[in-house]
Amino acid sequence: MAEIKSHEFEGFLQNAARSYRLFVIYGPDRGLVSERAGQIAGKTGVDLKDAFSLIKLDVGDLHNDAGRLLDEVNAIGLFGGEKLVWIRGAANEKALVDSLQNIAENPPDASFVIIEAGDLKKGSGLRKVAETSRAVATIPCYADDIRALNGLIDTGLANENLRITPAARQVLLELLGGDRIASRNEVRKLALYCRGQGTIEEDHVIDIIGDASAVSADDAVDAILKGDSEAFLNAMQKIASSKTPMFLVLQGCLRQFQLLDMMRTEMDEKRVPPAQVMQTLGRHLHFRRKPIIEQALKSWTAPAISREMNRLQAAILQTRQRASLEDTIATQTLLATTLQSARKG
Repeated sequence: MAEIKSHEFEGFLQNAARSYRLFVIYGPDRGLVSERAGQIAGKTGVDLKDAFSLIKLDVGDLHNDAGRLLDEVNAIGLFGGEKLVWIRGAANEKALVDSLQNIAENPPDASFVIIEAGDLKKGSGLRKVAETSRAVATIPCYADDIRALNGLIDTGLANENLRITPAARQVLLELLGGDRIASRNEVRKLALYCRGQGTIEEDHVIDIIGDASAVSADDAVDAILKGDSEAFLNAMQKIASSKTPMFLVLQGCLRQFQLLDMMRTEMDEKRVPPAQVMQTLGRHLHFRRKPIIEQALKSWTAPAISREMNRLQAAILQTRQRASLEDTIATQTLLATTLQSARKG
């Protein structure tokens, strides 16, 4: 098992990444997953502009062709040399899990495989295969903590020879979201806005930085857990304006309740308080979200969480069956959950 923790990644990238052929990169921070997959791809030495050397697949490409991944990995390139098979959008699809199991048992000599996945639960099929194989490097990508966000700010501003006042930094930290690419873009936008001014003040941050997570499902999910219907509707309006699919909000809310379910089970079985569970199962959460999750743990019982997960799963199924009503189904379902949270709070 080779799990590369966040603080180990830079060292791994520079010193050990080339020793592996198989990589599973997963987590709730989709921007960070994408960024680290790109960094790993760059270290393989494969020509990423050569269509014969780089094979990009969506996980859906494997649904109707279970042997596609094995075929691509074992195929000999037209002009020889090493190749990279890069899969995006993975979860726990059986075809992918079975193929990775097979490849991990007999790692390729002339191919690399990068799998980008979402927030995989511990014990899920893809993680289980990856984490039990010495041939696979697993790279979890959780929301940036304060140290990582500060590093992101310092690096972005140093490129423009800019300093930032403590007050401005604090405001900026509060505005940056849980997506690495969105946060990086916001810092870059601020640096360009303040180019040549030497020091960034609080007013500069307020003037130019929109909330980097304003169109993120996290804002809506947090409002749901707090039972704040006004904040929920505002978040949904921003999400709609950004053309972000409402399905992602439903999916994000379901994942949050799945985490609550796991935490609540831990609380009930071991008879420990929410704060203690947060230190173990909630350590990857963004620091701004931890108080919200802790309060939800105090309000929601295990049976209530289970009922809500069933309702959310039913709503997700409905959006797939009736795509034209996706926005309506999502909004009504999530508003009902918000009102439930308000009553429990």
